[in-house]
Amino acid sequence: MTVVRESVLAVQGLRKTFGAVTAVDGISFEVRGGEIFTIIGPNGAGKTTTLEMIEGLQQPDAGEITILGMKWDRSRNAIKMRIGVQPQTSALFDLLTVEENLETFASFYDRKRQVEEILDYINLADHRGKRVKVLSGGQKQRLAIGLAMINDPDLIFLDEPTTGLDPQARRNIWDIVLKLRSLGKTTILTTHYMEEADKLSDRVCIVDQGRIVALDTPKALIGQLTREREIHLTFTEGDIPAAEAESIALGNPAVTRVKREGDHLIVWSIKPEETLYGLFGFTTERSIQVEQVSIREMSLEDVFIAYTGKEWRD
Repeated sequence: MTVVRESVLAVQGLRKTFGAVTAVDGISFEVRGGEIFTIIGPNGAGKTTTLEMIEGLQQPDAGEITILGMKWDRSRNAIKMRIGVQPQTSALFDLLTVEENLETFASFYDRKRQVEEILDYINLADHRGKRVKVLSGGQKQRLAIGLAMINDPDLIFLDEPTTGLDPQARRNIWDIVLKLRSLGKTTILTTHYMEEADKLSDRVCIVDQGRIVALDTPKALIGQLTREREIHLTFTEGDIPAAEAESIALGNPAVTRVKREGDHLIVWSIKPEETLYGLFGFTTERSIQVEQVSIREMSLEDVFIAYTGKEWRD
């Protein structure tokens, strides 16, 4: 039986201008309870402005925002108690310890989680007595997420929590985000990393020039892009067998195009396994050695570039 989760955030016709610049131009979407909803877009696309309006930090020029059935103009204090916002590193108290930072933020709320519990969630229990100023970048980001969790919020906003971190520190943040979902929390995430959006997100919202250009699950977005897959083959014996294999590939009705660069052959096919089977039959029959072979799957980055026409910039 499919479980239908209720909407915890509804954004309708959101619009924001700064002078002659339209930063957000009629954005609408809903986020369901318990999902990780990721907003991605080029620099200047309007994603940060959108997030700040939803968080109550900026007043929209037009549109409606409903959070857990409440609106900012009528229930501001109640909303603040039910959401968690990852503060930027500058919001941390550098001269206080990790534990003291959490205790300070906990004092702002009636509803809260135990500091000990948060320390375990963010894997900083062994660093509880360290001052923030001596923490690594990854540890500071984990603490920032811990501060967003301290009031036991239903909805958590994480704005590019892994930017500038090394791969291991980034994976540590991923573990925390997935743990939030296991706790039943709803997470709104922005990121600059396509792999991160692909691995973590239940749904991805691509924003460009202040508008939503695509919104779906990562798998569905990739599937909508194209049925083609790239087959890469490198031939040990050089150009001649690559040219012969090119002729074989062009005769396959599943192949849409072929590109050869010396001993390297790229074949685009809507039936990659079947095409590869045919090519291997040819190479086996002719005793041609293939040094390398791979099938490149389409990625969320391909989707991003297809919809925005821009390469990703960190």
